[in-house]
Amino acid sequence: MSDFLGIHGTALALREKRLQLLAANIANADTPHYQAQDLDFTTALRSALQPGSNATGPGGGDAIQQAAASAQYLRPASQPSLDGNTVDGDRENASYAQAVVEYRASLSFIESKVRSMLTAITGQ
Repeated sequence: MSDFLGIHGTALALREKRLQLLAANIANADTPHYQAQDLDFTTALRSALQPGSNATGPGGGDAIQQAAASAQYLRPASQPSLDGNTVDGDRENASYAQAVVEYRASLSFIESKVRSMLTAITGQ
């Protein structure tokens, strides 16, 4: 089944991880000393799809987790904060909105693949 979905299944899982990080940033906007985090999607996807990473085979979730963890980074503050928090609310909201659009695009690719498979199975 993973061969059928290609990279889209892995991409969807990594996009979900990025959304979780961005949501945590927004939730901790007022937490003193909280450091905003993000995920370099391209690096994570490349790492998860490397031969031998087993991201698309059995136990692929572990490879996706490892790829996401290795591509995670602390985002520097755009404005100094007295309490040491590096979250910029406007920037986080914009990043989250963009990440949602990217997640929906990946989901649409998977949905299209599944529809074409169902059409082939039912013969309609």
